[in-house]
Amino acid sequence: MPVIVLQARSDSSRLSGKSLLPLGGRPLILRVMEALNKVPADIRILACPDDSVSAFAPLAEESGFELLNGPKDDVLARYCLAIEKFNIQRVIRATGDNPFVFTDAAVLINDEAINLGADYAGYSGLPYGAGVESVSASALLRAAAETTDSFDREHVCPYLYSHPEFFLLHRPLAPQHWQKPAIRLTIDTHEDYVRAQTLYDWLDNSGEERYRGTVIISAYRTLFGGLA
Repeated sequence: MPVIVLQARSDSSRLSGKSLLPLGGRPLILRVMEALNKVPADIRILACPDDSVSAFAPLAEESGFELLNGPKDDVLARYCLAIEKFNIQRVIRATGDNPFVFTDAAVLINDEAINLGADYAGYSGLPYGAGVESVSASALLRAAAETTDSFDREHVCPYLYSHPEFFLLHRPLAPQHWQKPAIRLTIDTHEDYVRAQTLYDWLDNSGEERYRGTVIISAYRTLFGGLA
């Protein structure tokens, strides 16, 4: 099985302290880890900047995540630190502002990546904030060795998909029942956060089904209208 590496930081320029804002009465980053715990993995790692360790350490421990700290703006370096420390072969990459990850889609895209031997795999057409990426460790190590571009290093995977001559990329449209690109599930602004609070509370009645893509889409459309 792969390793989940969740990147997060405790500060945010657009929504101050968003990782620690309450969602269903607990910090947002904890809710993200709860969702990712539904995705099979050998190890789960929360990779954060040095200045987030004190805030995140107890939440990572509660969620069963290893905590790894590294450079604040060089997120790619954090992934490489995780790869080297835990001898990782494949990473499921997730981000700390997405508490509504489609866990069933995460499993499927990772299975496709493994079957194809893809260096990089990620669905297009999902709601914004619903997806993860499956990436080979060797590809991330190569990217880190070759790119000096700050954008590549902050966003982790752009070097891979801008160099298809070096890497085997798998970027298919998501299955039809998950294709709702007009829906926004990430939390990046105050408006996103208010919407997320409503959606999270609604899904609270769905039990384990709350982590499935079609259930999240149905709840969103019920609450906010039929987008796409």
